[in-house]
Amino acid sequence: MPPLPSSPDAPSQGAELENSLAAVEQRLAALGEALRERNAEAIELHATELHRALADAVNRFAQAARTGGVPPVLRRRLANASGQVAAQRESLARATAALDRAIDVLMPAPPAGGVYSPQGGTERASLGGVIQA
Repeated sequence: MPPLPSSPDAPSQGAELENSLAAVEQRLAALGEALRERNAEAIELHATELHRALADAVNRFAQAARTGGVPPVLRRRLANASGQVAAQRESLARATAALDRAIDVLMPAPPAGGVYSPQGGTERASLGGVIQA
């Protein structure tokens, strides 16, 4: 079977894939730096930009896969970027869990029973109905 003719836009498609992947890598680096600096505003900004860049890259790579394939070099770079995203997600999950534990230590839950609620009554487990006077 003879090889399939390459489409006339194959070079431009490769450039589009390269550009979209480079955008993801740049956003990943910027988000990593913001995380190291613990800059909440920058983290939010770069996370949003990374989300958009990833969505664009996934769409472009899916289209390329349907119309002729993705060069192995770009496929490896995309896999590497995916690994970096997973590592940053795991790092954020650990940091969030540590923060939650610290908050629990600093602000423990009020003891159950006998504590007045903001509405003036005691907080008790409801047995199904509410009695009002």
